[in-house]
Amino acid sequence: MGQHYQHLCSEERNFIQRSLNQGLSINAIACSMKRCRVTLWREIRRNALKGDAYDASSAASASRARRRRGLTKLREGTALRRYVFGQIRLAWSPQQISGRLKAMNDPDLPPVSHESIYRAIYVIPRGELRKDIIGFLRQAHKTRGARARGHNRQGRLIDMVSIHERPAEALTRLIPGDWEGDFVKGAGNASAIGTLVERKSRYTLIAKMKNCGAEAALEGFTRVLSRVPEQMRKSLSYDQGKEMAKHKVLTKRLKMPVYFCDPHSPWQRPTNENLNGLVRQYLPKGIDLSIYSRKDLDRIAHSLNTRPRAILGFKTPEEVFISECAKLGVALHS
Repeated sequence: MGQHYQHLCSEERNFIQRSLNQGLSINAIACSMKRCRVTLWREIRRNALKGDAYDASSAASASRARRRRGLTKLREGTALRRYVFGQIRLAWSPQQISGRLKAMNDPDLPPVSHESIYRAIYVIPRGELRKDIIGFLRQAHKTRGARARGHNRQGRLIDMVSIHERPAEALTRLIPGDWEGDFVKGAGNASAIGTLVERKSRYTLIAKMKNCGAEAALEGFTRVLSRVPEQMRKSLSYDQGKEMAKHKVLTKRLKMPVYFCDPHSPWQRPTNENLNGLVRQYLPKGIDLSIYSRKDLDRIAHSLNTRPRAILGFKTPEEVFISECAKLGVALHS
């Protein structure tokens, strides 16, 4: 079976732009990213504006414009559209449908990307059909908004270090110890938990918070990350939420630098965004999260850490994380 191809994400495009600006060759950039150099060569050739240097934002827009062609395949009345919507009603995800279509190699059912399937769903006019189809998605949002929207009402944290200054090896996932984190809030934003995931192994930690303040975040994240060997605490990537106002204290306690994502850029923490969706299967929106004890949250984390993952070759996050600890000669604290 051939290797599964993944489209370049915004984080990777930003890395390409920075590396080109630094004068690195395509071969060197591809080696750092563990990507085929042909992939990078094609990305730059197809998505760079004529006569201009490569720009990550423009490249992403050009790529999205080409991928909109998938909507034509899913036009009303086609066999492909009937098949796709039928599988959605069987609770298949767009990713599963897209992968299955590629594997089937049926000329009457051409492959289509999962993004095209999402777009085909959300362009349905408002009504019972749209409501019915969206209801079968795991995260059944009424609308699918733009990734960057609204205004930054949080204010700027002091002494933030940008994610663009994070060591390049963190992007490759070859070396363990780089984490992504977030706050998940309960009903009325009155309660919260903290979610943490190690990028290479997808190993998960869930922290109980006394409240939604910075002191609670400091204590909660310190408590759960203290279980992790120091060698496995290389960095933490986080958004610019006010709960991280004490990030310098966290760094000093754990000897773990914190890197902050750009405003409204959840794709810069893709592993944690996926984790939050999984956590919501256990802790749905609109509930009071303060009723859950540390043991309750540990049980949820254990359930996620012992679930086989396709991206890990169907090993569990716990197996991969413990293996990486063993290579360093350290053990995970209970």
